[in-house]
Amino acid sequence: MSKILVTGGAGYVGSRLTLDLAEKNHEVIIYDSCYFGKDHIKDNKNIKLIEGDIRDKIKFEAAVNGCDTVIHLACISNDPSFDLNEDLSKSINFDCFEDLVSISKKNGVEKFIYASSSSVYGFSDDPNVTEDHPLVPLTLYNKFKGMCEPVLKKYLDNKFRGVIIRPATVCGYAPHCRLDLSVNILTNHAVNNKKIIVLGGGQQKRPNLHVNDMSRAYLNLMDNDFKLINGETFNVSFENKKIIELAEIVSSNVKKFFNYDKVEIEVKSETVDNRSYHVNSDKIKKVLNFEPKYNIDDAVNSLCQAFKDGKLPNSLTDPKYINVTTLKNMDVI
Repeated sequence: MSKILVTGGAGYVGSRLTLDLAEKNHEVIIYDSCYFGKDHIKDNKNIKLIEGDIRDKIKFEAAVNGCDTVIHLACISNDPSFDLNEDLSKSINFDCFEDLVSISKKNGVEKFIYASSSSVYGFSDDPNVTEDHPLVPLTLYNKFKGMCEPVLKKYLDNKFRGVIIRPATVCGYAPHCRLDLSVNILTNHAVNNKKIIVLGGGQQKRPNLHVNDMSRAYLNLMDNDFKLINGETFNVSFENKKIIELAEIVSSNVKKFFNYDKVEIEVKSETVDNRSYHVNSDKIKKVLNFEPKYNIDDAVNSLCQAFKDGKLPNSLTDPKYINVTTLKNMDVI
């Protein structure tokens, strides 16, 4: 079993991943500023929480000492949050990244997994965007996500090995749940308003991935020989859908789950997000034998069940579900 430090382990993906790692008897350290809360982190003999900023080199070095693996999830996530204060966001998402890598290597970490993003591809008409596709980021958030990748690669050798993951847009319920991501936004409004508003005409293509499968992908990496995948980059996605298709899937599932007569879909032309791309994930299937097993219907129904069980109270008004709102209210950015 490994001793794993997960930066951003209190966040959306991290809240699912750290539990799954602990259930596999890995020793897990969550290193997180906890901007988005920590009440969802329950007592677990295999999980330790260290509240820390990834820009704090001294604290990070103390935390990572003795770990054999780092999974780096922490960042100011999504474009609106990044844009609140570009200089501060850059300091978190890019400027400190090389320090994290070099400190990890110096302290004997053997595996470093970096969560980049499939949004680095920006806009592409290519029907199958593979890992070799040029990075054409449309925003600073996407730009700096991509710029971290070569920084990691220059430190890799036969003792310090690393892998880059470019995840699709994640969806579905997790202990800390974001409701500012496409499928989750649509489901929240379908459940609570019986109405979905689709921006940008709905023809934008998005790759999607259930949060459970995102966690499974990291677990899969932990079980693989990093000698064979050192320096590799993997797309991780499942269903590529247009936004209007996502709305239709959400509407259908929410109506069925809650026995609603109707969930209205309204399409508007305006949007501030023009990303559109169709991600190919054949490589991770071929090299790592990894295939997602949860679809968008599963994600929507997991959220519906969470709403039914009272796990997402005040979902339309509580800022904890929306990254940009939380950061504004905390005056962090």
